[in-house]
Amino acid sequence: MTALRAPFTIMAVRQAVFCVVGVVSAAALLSVPAIVPAVGVLILWATGALSRQPAPAVAPVFLVLFPLTVALLVVLAAPLGRVMGAVHRSLADRLLDVQVDAPPPRLSKRVGAVVSDGPGWRAVGYGLLKVPLAILEGYGAFCYVFGLVNLSYPVWWPLFRNHPTGTRLGPVWALTPFGTIGTRTFAGTFLIAAAGLAMLLAAPWLMRAGTTLDVAAMRRLLGPRRLAERVRELQVSRARAIDDAAAMMRRLERDLHDGAQIRLATLAMNLGMATEKLGVDGPPPDLAQARELVALAHRGAKDALADLRDLVRGIHPPVLDNGLGDALATLATSSAIPVAVTVELPDRPAPAIETIAYFCASELLANAAKHSRATRIGLGVVRSGAYLMVTVEDDGIGGANPGGPGLSGLARRIAVADGRMRVHSPTGGPTRVEITLPTQV
Repeated sequence: MTALRAPFTIMAVRQAVFCVVGVVSAAALLSVPAIVPAVGVLILWATGALSRQPAPAVAPVFLVLFPLTVALLVVLAAPLGRVMGAVHRSLADRLLDVQVDAPPPRLSKRVGAVVSDGPGWRAVGYGLLKVPLAILEGYGAFCYVFGLVNLSYPVWWPLFRNHPTGTRLGPVWALTPFGTIGTRTFAGTFLIAAAGLAMLLAAPWLMRAGTTLDVAAMRRLLGPRRLAERVRELQVSRARAIDDAAAMMRRLERDLHDGAQIRLATLAMNLGMATEKLGVDGPPPDLAQARELVALAHRGAKDALADLRDLVRGIHPPVLDNGLGDALATLATSSAIPVAVTVELPDRPAPAIETIAYFCASELLANAAKHSRATRIGLGVVRSGAYLMVTVEDDGIGGANPGGPGLSGLARRIAVADGRMRVHSPTGGPTRVEITLPTQV
């Protein structure tokens, strides 16, 4: 069923448009070698050199103007390559939902900087690579477009080929990847329709193969270099770490001010009032009220301790001292929905990674209990090589939005530690969230 639906999805149409644009751009690039001779001939014609005799008089003019034309194309190649790269990145974003970061801008407009523009020349290389890539993309787009056309032959044949009996008509031709198919009869249109259906079913896979190779080349040649990309990621991670630290400090200040500080102030006030009721010396004038105030102070002290305990747990849960497995098992017991915990850790990751993994699991369990309407939750932690994978899966209604404030904030926090998050939550469920973290900071 998936293969039958694939040609009729929006993504198939988008891929077809992307492939057609790729073929057009490749054809335009192939015409560039003809530009230099054409420009040279036009210059000679405009100067009247072609109308003069003899031919040796034309040669010096051509030998001067032709290198100038080549030099002009060399100077313009890198800027035009940047423009072409920006267009293809935009097309990939709009049509294929693939985002390729732009390379750093050119800092100088001098001719030397233009000629030595690395990203611009890589974009030119992408344009040259686009020519062989366009063969597969064009083949897929051809099968998609003409597959639809061939599939329509039995539909329009009775409308346009309804001549009187005995009339001899020429054959109607249809294009296929293996040549043309002709038919003079209505029955023959079903053979063409069968070929069109086969073309239509194969087209999405051909276009997907072509666009996958194209996107890989685009990431390699049109995006920033790996070092520049890494520097940018580190700059973003540093900014996020600073923001998270500032937000944590504000939260701690607010929790202390609104919680433990108020309770301790109330405790001191109640103890002061109890001291007044007990008196400085002699028998207590009001022993009942003094006892009531001491009881209030005792209850306030316990509440303040509970607030401080919760605050400390929010900074670093003490249960993590026994390892991530025990901490997650303890966390699962406090969930409103039954949680099955699976932990496969041959050795402990870095303490900071354990803390991040614990809080990620805690937030995901809280989100599932609040929004998923699930009846069970699976929580798994597995170490694979140098990475730790935390998986939370529920059987709820799905529809979790990775761009929402909860999950997007979680993704930003784990990105500080070079972590990645993947969310699969179709409408109707189930929801599966995978978080990958390095085992060492």
